[in-house]
Amino acid sequence: MVTVAPPDTWSYALRLPHDPRAARVARMTVRAALNGHGMSEVLDVTELLTSELVTNAYRHTKGPASLRLTAPGDGRLRVGVWDSSPQIPAPFDEPPGDRVAPPAPTDAEGGRGLLLVREYASSWGGWPLGDELLGPGAGKLLWFEVGGSGR
Repeated sequence: MVTVAPPDTWSYALRLPHDPRAARVARMTVRAALNGHGMSEVLDVTELLTSELVTNAYRHTKGPASLRLTAPGDGRLRVGVWDSSPQIPAPFDEPPGDRVAPPAPTDAEGGRGLLLVREYASSWGGWPLGDELLGPGAGKLLWFEVGGSGR
């Protein structure tokens, strides 16, 4: 009998409608994928940060979003969230470590989520999408990475 070991590299993608329940669906997907691949050590932080990015996509756009989970190996996990807005918010608009954003006031309605990504992810970034093929305003991709030799 041959035993097949699952690969340490994998990827999942999920299209999310513009719906207030999208963040919950994204968290459930993250939980299922990470538990299934034995990556429970990064589960809590990945759920939190994914929820923040998907919630922002819902709150600041009128269209759908997409979630992509990628394990490139070495215990790392990369999470990307695409949405239809081309605007890259801070701290994603500058390389990690180059910007020190002030903390959100404690009574602020929002503004803390992306700072959480900056605090708990080992790396993060954002890219506006659009060119001659996609056309202008094709949205953006925000991503973060956890696990591995980082955090």
